Amino acid sequence: MASSPPRRYFDWAATAPPYVGIARPDAVVPFGNPSSLHAEGRAARECLEQARSRCALALGLKPETIYFTSGGTESNAMLILSFLLRPGAGAYLYSATEHPSVRENCRLLENQGKTVGVIPVEADGRVSAAGLGRSLEKYRESRFAAIMAVNNETGALNDLGALSGPLREKEGPPLYVHCDLVQAAGKVPVDISGWDLDSASLSAHKLGGPRGIGLLYLRKPLETLYRGGGQERGIRAGTEHVAGALALAACLEARTRPGTLEAARTAARARMNQLMGALEATGRFFPIPADRKDADDGRFSPYILQAAFDGVPGEVMVRALDQAGFAVSTGSACSSGKSGRPVLEAMGLDPKRQLEGIRISQGWSTGSEDIEALIQAIGKVLKYL
Repeated sequence: MASSPPRRYFDWAATAPPYVGIARPDAVVPFGNPSSLHAEGRAARECLEQARSRCALALGLKPETIYFTSGGTESNAMLILSFLLRPGAGAYLYSATEHPSVRENCRLLENQGKTVGVIPVEADGRVSAAGLGRSLEKYRESRFAAIMAVNNETGALNDLGALSGPLREKEGPPLYVHCDLVQAAGKVPVDISGWDLDSASLSAHKLGGPRGIGLLYLRKPLETLYRGGGQERGIRAGTEHVAGALALAACLEARTRPGTLEAARTAARARMNQLMGALEATGRFFPIPADRKDADDGRFSPYILQAAFDGVPGEVMVRALDQAGFAVSTGSACSSGKSGRPVLEAMGLDPKRQLEGIRISQGWSTGSEDIEALIQAIGKVLKYL
């Protein structure tokens, strides 16, 4: 009886394998409720606040600006829907390639009578200063703008530093700026203070932590639609996930430790160049966007590659590679049950290429031997198809 092929994982953008540093058997988390006044509750509260301070230090922030949530989606939704409580006119903008947790909640604002506009992206999937300027000119009364740091499908890396000027210098009411950092934190340099952000979100499971824990950075507290027991200083009700918060802190510390992030990124670039060079030799490989030639292109994260193979639908390639022991995807796991590729469509990609696109994403434990095995597997699939 034939044995199953060994599994090799290339869907880190969906979720990262567990980070062993958070599985210490000696790390006993107090079981008490952090809101309780007794000794067990106080012990849990102390651990929670330690986790908050550790996350803040890793991100270069003040602890009082960190609020624990269940993850990136909840952080984005809580922030965006809070604007339903703000009276008055104004426009709410989001970039055309945002994650569904931003895009769909902005559309919900629109359904509730708010004016919502889309910031266009260039063919490389990035927001340009010119495109942003046109949106701000069109929506002069804009009050909010959401621009993600790294796109979860293409790896396109927005230059938040360069966009900060146009965002802050626009005429009219002050602009609230939010950034989805889910695919950026721990992988590319992040400067929340330097980018002059009002809020930002991230998720632990993209860093090797558990699902169900993330954080929301708020420069200033705000009123949210979330109601309950008043935990997280009234921002996010519900008994806090102390073990998750500690795990998130451990993951952030591990990935942002001086020298670690850049060393990992350098290794990721080498592996991605190994992959892209070999795929180019097949004659059927088309990177998305087409002008992304190698992993040294600073417009993109080296951890994510959106690729198309001529004549092979993306879902067919994903299933064929899965049978061969390789986990890749067609795009965002949050949209895997839906038809259409809004991110690729926003980039102006023709429908055929959109349907051929697959996402290959790597991480810290990916090895060059894994890349070589994937190259061989793709070659066999292309030959068969």
